[in-house]
Amino acid sequence: MEGPRHRVLLVDDQALIGKVIERFLASASDIVLEFRRDAVSALEAAASFRPTVILQDLVMPGVEGLDMVRKFRELPATANVPVVVLSSREEPEVKARLFAGGAADYLVKPPEQVELIARIQVHSEAYHRLMERNEAFAALEKSLADLQQEREKSERLLRAILPVSIADRLKEGVSTIAEAFSEVSVLFADLAGFTVFSRDADPRTIVELLDEVFSAFDHLAVELGVEKIKTIGDAYMAVAGVPEFRPDHADAIARMAIGMEEAFAKLARERDIPLGLRIGIHSGPVVAGVIGHQKFSYDLWGDTVNVASRLESHGVPGRIHISSSTRGLLGDHFQFEDRGEIELKGKGLTRTYFLVGPA
Repeated sequence: MEGPRHRVLLVDDQALIGKVIERFLASASDIVLEFRRDAVSALEAAASFRPTVILQDLVMPGVEGLDMVRKFRELPATANVPVVVLSSREEPEVKARLFAGGAADYLVKPPEQVELIARIQVHSEAYHRLMERNEAFAALEKSLADLQQEREKSERLLRAILPVSIADRLKEGVSTIAEAFSEVSVLFADLAGFTVFSRDADPRTIVELLDEVFSAFDHLAVELGVEKIKTIGDAYMAVAGVPEFRPDHADAIARMAIGMEEAFAKLARERDIPLGLRIGIHSGPVVAGVIGHQKFSYDLWGDTVNVASRLESHGVPGRIHISSSTRGLLGDHFQFEDRGEIELKGKGLTRTYFLVGPA
């Protein structure tokens, strides 16, 4: 059962005043009184009693009334509790200083019973309303902080799955994002032998391996300004020149591929795993855009994507298989091995190359 709503801390060095006020308040069932006769014990009691109103004598042994008011204002438990000062006479100048120092009211003692109870109830209710507003404000601040935290988390997730510029456009309210790019370089990579390897491997080992491999690839992508598009099983897709055009897209994707081969070869040696990395690269036009409403995905479409995928699947583990268009864009900055003509689905005989390394 909830206790009295109004909790009064009376501070007065005169026992008689304490008895008078205690008798006055006895008829009010919603008021409980705590009486202290010195400043030290009053301040100590304030923290545990949690008053909603303080009745304080103006003249206390060892401390001035105004200093006592200030002490209550400085104490966290009573910082906002109304302080009603009791004085033996009406002193306008003293009242003015007390109000300026933080007192809420002033009464000449002994006060009238009806007036005393009324003032206690009015000040206590005001204190309760203030505390309720403070609690509501604190709850609102927490809700806003939680909302901001969730918003930041959502933005981090959005930026983790989409290019930064695309995520920013979605945040600004752009509902449909679809663009054509005339010059990009697309890369597909796949772990050769992974199907057989995963058949006997522990699931945890498989996930840890893919996480380590793709994390290394992601690091390279960020370092070189290449955009990772997605992973599908043990396949990895990336593009240079999207969503912002860059004239060195072929150079960037070539360096990405070389770095991927080196990183994977090192990892395969360290883990002693019988896998190889096939990479295919083709350069040309694509259409790029965002699909989905609940789960967003930024993807590429077009013949360039198809050819890059087929170059990967027709490649050789440990080699970087590129098209003649990519070879032409790379010029003399890299070393190549002419593979001759091979049959690509939908393309017929097609001349391709292996990217060996920097020139």
